[in-house]
Amino acid sequence: MSKSTLILKIISVLWVIWGLVHLFAGIMTISQGTADAIGGIADAVDPTLLAGTYHEAVGAVLNQHGFNLGWIGIFTVIGGIYIWRASMTAMVFTAIVGGLTDIGYFIFMDLGGFVNFVPGTVMTLMSGAAIILSVIVYFGKTNAPDSQNTQKS
Repeated sequence: MSKSTLILKIISVLWVIWGLVHLFAGIMTISQGTADAIGGIADAVDPTLLAGTYHEAVGAVLNQHGFNLGWIGIFTVIGGIYIWRASMTAMVFTAIVGGLTDIGYFIFMDLGGFVNFVPGTVMTLMSGAAIILSVIVYFGKTNAPDSQNTQKS
């Protein structure tokens, strides 16, 4: 197994785990009441501060967020499967979708101080690692001669 193939397998596993966690988070967000869902996401916030009555629109926005987490999770799992099969296109699009999702999480949740380290921040680190490895593979493949296509003199 070549070094780039091994790295692609690692990237694939990272995105599949990341995607399954986000699919689960989306399902949990939609299936819980508003206060519990917000408490599940913003787990560093005292739950008693979140208890109360919320307008139905808040629940709808939260359910939309859960839906987005779900489809993003499914997208990255499928992307991870194609990355396992060495699809550079899947690697790029999975990095874009998962990466942009986690940038928003990092800016608004991590930097806001609303979350504990596990699981959200760990997922951000996983997506970051997958993206860094993707850049290494992508530029390694585009800058190195392909041994199968190189003509012998």
